[in-house]
Amino acid sequence: MRKKQSTITQRLKARKLHKHPFAVPVITLIMLSVITLVGSVVMGGQTLKSTDTHVVQLSLDGKKQVLPTRATTVEDFLARTNVTLNEGDVVEPAKDTEIVEDNFRINVYRARPVTVFDGDKRIQALSAATTPRSVVAQVGLQVYPEDTLKQEVSDNVLKDQVIGEKITIDRAVPVNLNLYGTPVTVRTHAKTVGELLKEKNVSLANGDTVQPVATTEMTPNMQVFVTRFGTQIVTAEEPIPMETQIVEDATLSFGATAVRQTGAPGKKIVTYQADLQNGKEIGRHVIQEVRVTEPVTQITARGKAVSIPTDKTEIMAAAGIAPSDYPYVNYIISHENALWCPTRWQGQNSCPAYYAEKFPGAETDTSTGYGLCQSTPAIKMAANGADWRTNPVTQLRWCSDYARRSRGGWAGAYNYWVAHHNW
Repeated sequence: MRKKQSTITQRLKARKLHKHPFAVPVITLIMLSVITLVGSVVMGGQTLKSTDTHVVQLSLDGKKQVLPTRATTVEDFLARTNVTLNEGDVVEPAKDTEIVEDNFRINVYRARPVTVFDGDKRIQALSAATTPRSVVAQVGLQVYPEDTLKQEVSDNVLKDQVIGEKITIDRAVPVNLNLYGTPVTVRTHAKTVGELLKEKNVSLANGDTVQPVATTEMTPNMQVFVTRFGTQIVTAEEPIPMETQIVEDATLSFGATAVRQTGAPGKKIVTYQADLQNGKEIGRHVIQEVRVTEPVTQITARGKAVSIPTDKTEIMAAAGIAPSDYPYVNYIISHENALWCPTRWQGQNSCPAYYAEKFPGAETDTSTGYGLCQSTPAIKMAANGADWRTNPVTQLRWCSDYARRSRGGWAGAYNYWVAHHNW
């Protein structure tokens, strides 16, 4: 909304221009150009942008640029701006991330030299990955969860012949463990059979036997047997859920994510002793849980940078939304209605200049969304004002009521949207 003083100043300028012989055609040309390029539409006293252009903040080669674009995804943006990703380069967020809001941040990290030491192997590569496992994955080496990776800067350049970072892989030894008749392959850094059993949480009960004995030194692909006689043993393979680690990143837009280390679930073998009565199983109880494969933690960067255009914050303020909720509102509305267009029906790719019912009965149709937050059906928003069809403030008031009733507030609505891609 314009301030009174600004309005008066503009009127005085307009009167002076009107006296000029070319004022009318020039002003007309300018106005047509503005309408064509910007496509602004005034609804309910609020000016909303109705083009498909967004502003992107690009960080590349240590420089930051602010660029307007009609690209719909990160990959599309890179192609339009002729940004080439070389071997080992990383872009965040992922290429398939949609660009649906202004001040969207895209970061391109150029690969750096890295040397990977894997036993007798020495592999030189370029990588911009941030964790050792991600670097090794880019190089194309397979590592197991039990393998340990050490990332460091070489302190002896002449000896290592390394410029930059080095990653050393300490491989776990594969062992063939036969647990009460169930063969599994495990990997370990244990030095003896006894250390292996302790590492894998194998507790020996009376009557259990181990071959070879506990003091035997481990060797690759060694056979280790744990047996029990006189009882019926049942084994089952079960998953071990992977852990997730969230890293807050101020270089990414609020809500945007980037996976920096791909996780994976682990695997365990659960051994049960069957309880028998008259030769029939009447129950079972756990006697062992052996972690065959350790889970790998997934590390995800989550953006927290908030930069919302003034026209949007003014609408949110007029709707009575608390500033602390602005990031959640901006994220949801931008994903539901990228143009922030109060007259847009679901499926429309542009912002109509005026209200027009999509088809007879659309306002009550339960499968067609309408307005800023794509209310379904559209008529629901009538509860917050007679001007619900065109006024973004009225629509946002209804959206706030809906967020409070259905999700406990805007934060809950945001969390639900992230998990389900709707709200």
